[in-house]
Amino acid sequence: MLSIFRRLMKHEGGATAIEYTLIASLIAVAAIVAMRTVGTKVNGVLSNVANAM
Repeated sequence: MLSIFRRLMKHEGGATAIEYTLIASLIAVAAIVAMRTVGTKVNGVLSNVANAM
């Protein structure tokens, strides 16, 4: 695993791939947090509607 990482670091294309992977992972984490927040709010709204019925 370490040898693969070293080979990637020697090539500029490998560094670019690592950068894109980091950016994609940050976007994924942000999306998960946003969806979780929205899900909690939607759950609250639906609970209020269910209680009102």
